[in-house]
Amino acid sequence: MRTTLFLLTLMAAGCATTEAELPKRYTCVKITAPVAVDGRMDDAAWNAAAWTDWFVDIEGDVKPRPRFQTRAKMLWDDTYFYVAAWMEEPHVWGSLTEHDQIVFHDNDFEVFIDPDGDTAQYYEIEVNALNTIFDLFLHKRYLDGGPADHDWNAEGLRTAIYVDGTLNDPSDVDRFWSVEMAIPWATLAPFANRPSPPHAGDTWRVNFSRVQWQHVIREGRYRKRPDTKEDNWVWSPQGKINMHLPRHWGYVTFAGPEAGG
Repeated sequence: MRTTLFLLTLMAAGCATTEAELPKRYTCVKITAPVAVDGRMDDAAWNAAAWTDWFVDIEGDVKPRPRFQTRAKMLWDDTYFYVAAWMEEPHVWGSLTEHDQIVFHDNDFEVFIDPDGDTAQYYEIEVNALNTIFDLFLHKRYLDGGPADHDWNAEGLRTAIYVDGTLNDPSDVDRFWSVEMAIPWATLAPFANRPSPPHAGDTWRVNFSRVQWQHVIREGRYRKRPDTKEDNWVWSPQGKINMHLPRHWGYVTFAGPEAGG
């Protein structure tokens, strides 16, 4: 009923939002045994976690479905917020290898976390297929003047990549690459403005993005296709090409182990 009333309100205001484009919702199950962060998602703990919906274009239903499929899972315990993603990819490649390089200049996977949902003081973590990390903290949205703190580091962050195929080898066809992250609650606590780790029943704002560049092969190496913009595929669509609109991010509610299955 509330969803229907919200949709009617948007329509009356002249908004073209559909129910599929409303912020996504996810129940994140608490686990009692830690996850082995190896990029494979083969721990029994992941069986308790549902997949998100398939990712869509960042602008929503006004754009075609992505060329390749992407989806994610989440879990939590008293130490970490676990995030994993599976990304269909016939050509897994990357070039950036130094921490805090602008990782979205490669194909990447990105996590955005706004603990209290106030659209300010939020975190961003990016990773490419080489497991290179770009982590930053936003005091407020770029539209509100930022700034982005590139010196912030997600201390204690654990990440791993698995490639079903061969990395940076254009001579064959790959199947997918996947990532696992264990994000310490302690590194999110300073600007969470609420308990971190959360209490069961708490809801945080979270979103995921996959940046995908078209490529050409020259001299046996992958290169970006000239004069071609990147694709942006996301869990909860933004309505425009801008991930820094936290009001459109998904709602992640943290639940106890009894919610799994």
